[in-house]
Amino acid sequence: MKRAIHWFRRDLRITDNTALAAASSWAEEVIPVYILSPWSRPHRWTGPMRQEFLCGCLESLNGNLKSIGSRLIIRQGDPLEILRNLVKETAATAIFYNKDPDPHGRAVEENLKKEAAAWGVEIRECKDVTVHAENEVLNSSGAPFRVFTPYSKAWTRLEKIAPTGRLHALRSPATVASDPLPTLATWGLKSEGQIIEAGEKAARDRLTHFLEQGGLPNYGAHRNIPAGQTSSRLSQDLRFGLLSIREIYARVQKKIETFSPAQRGSATIFVNELIWREFYMAVLWHYPEVLKTDFNPKFRRLQWPGKKSDFEKWCAGETGFPIVDAGMRQLNATGFMPNRVRMIVAMFLTKDLLVHWREGEAYFMRKLVDGEIASNNGGWQWSAGTGADAAPYFRIQNPWTQTERYDPHGAYIREWVPELAGCADADLCAPPKPGLRLAKHYLLPMVDHAAARERALEFFKQNPA
Repeated sequence: MKRAIHWFRRDLRITDNTALAAASSWAEEVIPVYILSPWSRPHRWTGPMRQEFLCGCLESLNGNLKSIGSRLIIRQGDPLEILRNLVKETAATAIFYNKDPDPHGRAVEENLKKEAAAWGVEIRECKDVTVHAENEVLNSSGAPFRVFTPYSKAWTRLEKIAPTGRLHALRSPATVASDPLPTLATWGLKSEGQIIEAGEKAARDRLTHFLEQGGLPNYGAHRNIPAGQTSSRLSQDLRFGLLSIREIYARVQKKIETFSPAQRGSATIFVNELIWREFYMAVLWHYPEVLKTDFNPKFRRLQWPGKKSDFEKWCAGETGFPIVDAGMRQLNATGFMPNRVRMIVAMFLTKDLLVHWREGEAYFMRKLVDGEIASNNGGWQWSAGTGADAAPYFRIQNPWTQTERYDPHGAYIREWVPELAGCADADLCAPPKPGLRLAKHYLLPMVDHAAARERALEFFKQNPA
């Protein structure tokens, strides 16, 4: 009997899953496997909330596979060793997977392709994580783009592949052994907060709500307001592949056909965010060194003078800047932070405190449920002024004026910084007078923003360009 292994990674769904559908068409029986990482210590690139979300996604995926006649096989350890053993156990003659855009995943894929011939199996890799792969969006010289706007224009012009729909049946051998579905205890972790609901059904419900309940036509006007749900909240669903990017794009385009011109403009801003995601993935693919150093070479010799104690206050949401503290406390409690607030807290860390962006990048990756290496790196380098198409180093957001613009009545701040519940709205939008606290049990601002801004400008002028 013709058997294939489908290796689940960032595609934890049975709807419009490119490699899973291909495996189902090619083989009479498919062995769906997810391989757990074996680490058991604090990790730079993930943390308890994202792992808890993963556990929920795998439980959901197992249920969905059972509903179509299959089940999820769980193994833990080195991917090459696990796959080699699974080939021997099942007599599979092909391994299907969707390509990983990140350097670590790519390295594993390359090693797998080198060894697969000796195992007697074919490797079938598919494009799934992005609408357009890293080498599909290039400039007229065939080189990768370094700036977003021309990239987005080229991306938009390319033909889009339509989603394929849900898989309705999958035959799998019943005798393949599986480890139990993971829990946080699998990695020696404990729950840290209240995370968003996991699984393909929850993700599909979020997409439908965003499209049908006014989120998309009002996205442009509301997306920067941190209070309430003003964005799509689909970022973690794209990160874990609970939804395909093709389906999101196709459903958005279909909805846009019913919109007024103003609403179409708002929806286009949302599509632009999807393109930014693919731009940062392309940057990481072509310039993997961005994970270790600045994209812009002229900043690579800067010696960041930020203090560890200042970084720890930022992490804890104890800076004395209400919008910054609200964002960090939300992140610590839920594994999420609105995009506008991510920019505010990132610029505060890198510009007001002069802490290296890599420290903030790693902290976000440990805390964010939607932690996407490419987007997170791109966002941090954008905020620091060192990245691809980044904000110039002299563009330094003022947390007080950002509050006045996007949280003028303090709804977001009061939700996450209860010490400030009794403050007048205006008091949250401007620094207190020297030595005076905004509230009895709230900290004084740890820096004077105006003075910190001047210090940052002098610091960045030291670059050797």
